[in-house]
Formats: sequence, structure tokens, C-alpha cells
Amino acid sequence: MSSQKSRSQMVPEARGALNNMKFEIARELGVNLKQGYNGDLSARENGYVGGYMVKRLIQQAEKQMSNQ
Repeated sequence: MSSQKSRSQMVPEARGALNNMKFEIARELGVNLKQGYNGDLSARENGYVGGYMVKRLIQQAEKQMSNQ
């Protein structure tokens, strides 16, 4: 239920940007991520993409904070 709540609070523009980032990172890592169902991917592959997304978001936030 909490994931449903957090999704509804997301800025609509952010959802598209995060989705683009996900596919960009998957491509960089060589993970065959496609639109729609990705049940053929392992939890490790999915986690790898998600982990790099978090890492990149933290780097972007730190960079933005240092520029202020």
C-alpha cells in the first residue's frame, strides 16, 4: 500500500525521466530491458539497474547541492 501512495505522489514529469534513465542505464550495463513485461530478467539484473539508478540520482543531487 505504501508503494501505491508513493507512486501517486510522484511528479508526472519525473516518471518519464526516471523511465528514460532506467532504459539508458540498462543499455549501458548490457541488460536487455524492454517495454512491458520483463519477467525473463533475473532479480540480479533488475537490481543492478535499480542500484545504478539510485547511485546516479545521488550523484546528481550532490552535484546540484554543491552548485548552490
